[in-house]
This record gives sequence, structure tokens and C-alpha cells, in this order.
Amino acid sequence: MTGTTLAAAHGTNYTAVTITLGILFIIGAVIAVVVASYFRLQSHRSDAVAMANYRKLAEEAVANQQELRGQLAKLTEHVNAVEQLMREVG
Repeated sequence: MTGTTLAAAHGTNYTAVTITLGILFIIGAVIAVVVASYFRLQSHRSDAVAMANYRKLAEEAVANQQELRGQLAKLTEHVNAVEQLMREVG
């Protein structure tokens, strides 16, 4: 108890205050970095999900396009057959 009375009698201990504020500043900086990193990670995760959805959509579009090309080829064959028939008749 006499140590605190003695320290208070001589004034403020700036070293203790500086160390305390430094530690608090470091803890605050670490918390800020952790929070920023967490939200950046969440952003990257949502981007990855969006890219996966776009990739799936692109694969479906390619499959649909191939199916349409097949149907168009069949239609072209039928049109050519009809044209040939019209030439033979007309």
C-alpha cells in the first residue's frame, strides 16, 4: 500500500501509461485485422459461390447449344429433302 501512495505522491508513471496504451493499441489493431480478414474471407467465399453458379450456367448453355445444333442439323436435312422433292416434282 505504501508503494501506491509513494507512486501517487511523485506524479504519473508515464512508462506504465505508455506500456498500457501500447498494449491496448496492439490488441485493437489485431482485432481490426482479424475482423477485416474475416469479412474479406466472406467476400471471397460469396464470389466463389457466384462463380460456381456462373460456371454451372455456362455448362448448361453449352449443352443447350449443342442440342440446338443437333436439332438444326436435322431440320436442315428435312428442308434439303423437301427442296429435292420439289425439284423432282417441279
